[in-house]
Amino acid sequence: MQTSKTRFITTILAAAGLSLVLAGCSTKLEHRGYMPKPGAFDQITNGMTKMEVEGIMGTPSTTASVQYKGDSFYYISQITQQKAFMTTETDRTVIAIRFTEDGRVKSYAQYGLLDGRVIDMNTNKTPVYGEDTSLVSSLLRSSKGTRTGPMLQGKF
Repeated sequence: MQTSKTRFITTILAAAGLSLVLAGCSTKLEHRGYMPKPGAFDQITNGMTKMEVEGIMGTPSTTASVQYKGDSFYYISQITQQKAFMTTETDRTVIAIRFTEDGRVKSYAQYGLLDGRVIDMNTNKTPVYGEDTSLVSSLLRSSKGTRTGPMLQGKF
């Protein structure tokens, strides 16, 4: 009687543990940024005003205000997929609408994840003390009788 009760509790705990492990491995989709209305991009035409564009598309994710040759609206959305601890970007959409100086649509385009490219902004690395050792410094460290100034407190 007692062993069947213990076996039942062990089975329940094992099933609960297995369900937690499987829940951690399930895929989770996240939508971030602008959520486009179906068919909204198709309604944009050249010559529309900024207010008409905002009425159709909504508030842009970001704007580029260059008063020299007109402004731009950018609607950015991203879909990521998370499985366990790994997150991968599955889709990205950028809708760019460029305006003339008087605030009318000059051009518009929709870009996807395949249209982008990775740009390495800075390839220079800051040197870290201790990472780049020279022959002289390694020889000085290995000699036992070396004394250093008061700034390093006798340690080298």
